[in-house]
Amino acid sequence: MPLHFPRRTLATAAHLLPLLLLTACAQAPAENLPAPSSGAALSQPLIEPADAPAPSFAEWRQGLRSEALAAGIDGALFDRVFAGITPDPAVIKADSSQPEFTRPVWEYLDGAVSASRIGRGRVLLAQHHAVLKRIEQQYGVEGRVLVAIWGLESNFGSNIGSHSVIRSLATLAYDGRRQGFWRGQLLAALQILQNGDIGSDRMLGSWAGAMGQTQFMPTTYNQHAVDFDGDGRRDLWGSSTDALASAAHYLQASGWQPGQPWGFEVRLPAGFDYALADPEQRRSLAEWAELGVRPLLPSGVAASARANLSLPAGHRGPAFLLLDNFRSILKYNNSTAYALAIGLLADNLLRPTEVQGSWPRGERQLGRSERVELQELLAQNGFDPGPADGIIGANTRKAIRALQLQLNWPADGYPNEALLEQLRVR
Repeated sequence: MPLHFPRRTLATAAHLLPLLLLTACAQAPAENLPAPSSGAALSQPLIEPADAPAPSFAEWRQGLRSEALAAGIDGALFDRVFAGITPDPAVIKADSSQPEFTRPVWEYLDGAVSASRIGRGRVLLAQHHAVLKRIEQQYGVEGRVLVAIWGLESNFGSNIGSHSVIRSLATLAYDGRRQGFWRGQLLAALQILQNGDIGSDRMLGSWAGAMGQTQFMPTTYNQHAVDFDGDGRRDLWGSSTDALASAAHYLQASGWQPGQPWGFEVRLPAGFDYALADPEQRRSLAEWAELGVRPLLPSGVAASARANLSLPAGHRGPAFLLLDNFRSILKYNNSTAYALAIGLLADNLLRPTEVQGSWPRGERQLGRSERVELQELLAQNGFDPGPADGIIGANTRKAIRALQLQLNWPADGYPNEALLEQLRVR
């Protein structure tokens, strides 16, 4: 989905159970793997209400009904849609799950950019060439990028989810961890039904409400879904044309630059300052070249284009320069691994493209409890990693770099077992 999802050690939206690499949904470390349910970008979370005695579901539904009617939802539609709706225990379980172990980025990419997905994607790219060309002409997004999103989000439309979106969102809005956020998504879903784009019986998706072949969340659907096949409905479930064009519309709104790649693999010089591998360290390609950063293949991108350097597996793994379009993909699903998979899959749909750098496949990934411990120990030792939540975000990476510099280690900001052991013996 255009990830548009609350970021837990969560997108994004179909993304909380162990990764079924048939979909882009994945629960993973914050900057390594996709968020829980793939889904298109979500609006800003609503302010959560203060603690109060929990109402019964029937009482809660009645309050929601009043709010929905005030927002213009037809009362008869509301009553019909909510007839027989009860909270779904499976959704509550998925929402509260905190997997201890997650796939390292290279294992995620092995599945996301598999030979079978590349082969199927190439067939569909040729089969849908005419409509993809029309979509590119209108929105400026290349067809292979859209097919890559289609492949990761729903295995090219074959796995759109089997949960009732209304029931899932009602469950989360009533008993989830971010009830205000989910309530907004639920009201948006009711607006979709009232507009007549889909019937409630066909409004199926992930446990977290991500919908259709490109896994849009309801608020994103209302903003960016389009009727590109001209049948009068924005049907992301049954129309691949609408789904692909809607993804293109979303990327266009996210700043997509026509004709520019997402990024490319590079080689770093000996003695390189790995602390420069930071999303905030954006430089022109000419400036990166002056620092000795060299593309493995000609990129064809203007020297003035700006990019940041990424080491998704630390200094022992491959290095990439990431351009503006990578940031647009991140707005679809705020996961570095997801965006990297989209880029690599799209490249492979054009021609065979393998990552040349070696992944540190023998290195064990820290589990969630170990990442929490790492953050707690960083804080105890005078660094500031932010909340001890197990999510390795910008603040934690900055704290890790500070410790690595103190230890005279490569300051790549990458958490590993050796770093945790150093903190344990301090």
